Order: sequence, then C-alpha cells, then structure tokens
Amino acid sequence: MQNVFDEKAKMTDLLNCEKHMASAYNTFLAESETSAVMSCLSGILTDEHSIQNELFTEMSAKGWYKTEKAEDTKVNAAKQQFAGN
Repeated sequence: MQNVFDEKAKMTDLLNCEKHMASAYNTFLAESETSAVMSCLSGILTDEHSIQNELFTEMSAKGWYKTEKAEDTKVNAAKQQFAGN
C-alpha cells in the first residue's frame, strides 16, 4: 500500500511547521539581549506570520481549514472575564 502525501497533507504539514517556527522565534525574540538581535528576530517573526497567514488563507479557500464564527454571547463573556468585570 502506498502512502499518499497529497496537497492537503503537504499544506497542513507546512502550516504546522510555520506555527512551530513562529512560536520558537517569539521565544527567541523575548530572550534577545541586544536591540540589533531583537530587530532581526522581529523581522523574521513577521515573515513567519505572513507565511502562516498565506497558508491558512489558501487552505481555508480550498475548504481544508474551516473555522466557525464565535457566538456573540461567548465573545462578550470572554471580554468581561479578561477585563476583570
């Protein structure tokens, strides 16, 4: 039996890798010692977020990454919870 690594599987793998990379660069950025390193890593992190968004948008357009709109009551409850009300 042959394993199939189709376009959806490849894009899912790429998106997961980008999420991991963005997380790692965020940690590196938070632990930067100099402003030069911080600036460099900030640019890389921005690039990672852009790539991640492009993959998400493409997958969403193909119906491979579905998201549901949150109910207004749940959104308002979360806002109140984190606003300290």
